[in-house]
Amino acid sequence: MDTRQRIENLREVMETRGIDAAVVFNFENQFYYSGLRAITYSRPIILIVERQRQSLIIPSLEENHAEEKTDVDHLYVYHEVAGKSDAATDYRELFDEVLSKLDPGATVGIEYGALPADYMMRIQDQGFPVADIGGEIVRLRAIKTEEEINMIRESGKLVSGALGRTIEQSAAGRSELEIDDYGNQFLFDEISRKYTDSTLDYFVMSPSGTRRTNMPHVFSNTRKLEQGDVIIHSRQVGLSGYRAECERTFFVGEPTERQREVFEVMLRAHIAALDFIKAGVRASEVNEAALAVIREAGLEEYVSHRTGHGIGIGQHEEPSLRFDNELVLAPGMVFCVEPGIYVPGVGGFRHSDTVVLREDGTDIITEYPRDLEHLIIK
Repeated sequence: MDTRQRIENLREVMETRGIDAAVVFNFENQFYYSGLRAITYSRPIILIVERQRQSLIIPSLEENHAEEKTDVDHLYVYHEVAGKSDAATDYRELFDEVLSKLDPGATVGIEYGALPADYMMRIQDQGFPVADIGGEIVRLRAIKTEEEINMIRESGKLVSGALGRTIEQSAAGRSELEIDDYGNQFLFDEISRKYTDSTLDYFVMSPSGTRRTNMPHVFSNTRKLEQGDVIIHSRQVGLSGYRAECERTFFVGEPTERQREVFEVMLRAHIAALDFIKAGVRASEVNEAALAVIREAGLEEYVSHRTGHGIGIGQHEEPSLRFDNELVLAPGMVFCVEPGIYVPGVGGFRHSDTVVLREDGTDIITEYPRDLEHLIIK
């Protein structure tokens, strides 16, 4: 992971905007710029990027981790064990110390959407003007390097395989959690065998039945699948920090005629968006390509979310494929395309695939059959 080039890109933005130091608090952005990814952020971690140096404010239990994963110039370590002479125990004091070393009147860049008000007040109390850098960081992260795309591509293989294992092992009488476990075990086995010194994080949900599939985001539970059930199986896999997503709607036994009709509309909308998305079109136009199919079928009232979202380090990243986003899409962006239809009493219907935008088209990096006949478990 070439964090040095990412830092230089950020510094170019800082130079252009007249920003002397950038405070990065969002944990995904910290990983992007430093390579450090903690298990939990209940103890604050703060990255400060200046024109000539980088600093991390870090709890002592992450000190060795930070030394291994980052090349920052200075670690400010705070402790939560009494009795260490001259050791800082309050991260706020360390934050104030870093600020005190800036030149008087220096402009500090912050992420307006991420930095707690307490930190912003501390910056202003020391007399430093602030400027929002959140939008620039979003734009920098949106264009993936080939290294990032290759990592996402590997995650695409893994998430497709795990999704397939779960669907193929689904049956009436097995719970949502049980069918998830088949795909989870596939991931553990594959990564242990093929990916040396890698980390895994994953998200999975398999709401089943007409009521639960109408909840687009709901955790799997112990409900047992029944004959005639519709299921939306949704997975994300992050290999060493970079994610891909794949989702399929499938059935245990034969769907009803109405379910077949709505499924086919969803599938046409999904394919329409996949066919349309490419560099040079606007995000809103991709949303409209899917929505036009759904609208023509008279099902627009059953749409409750955007057609898709960016993905990479985060589960959901900007830019979003929604009606009011006029951003022109560019090569190197990566999206999940996932139009959904949710009809009370009939069920929810959604496929998702991960797509990489290229100069000359798109690469769909997740694969599992999308058509209805392959998604009926006999």
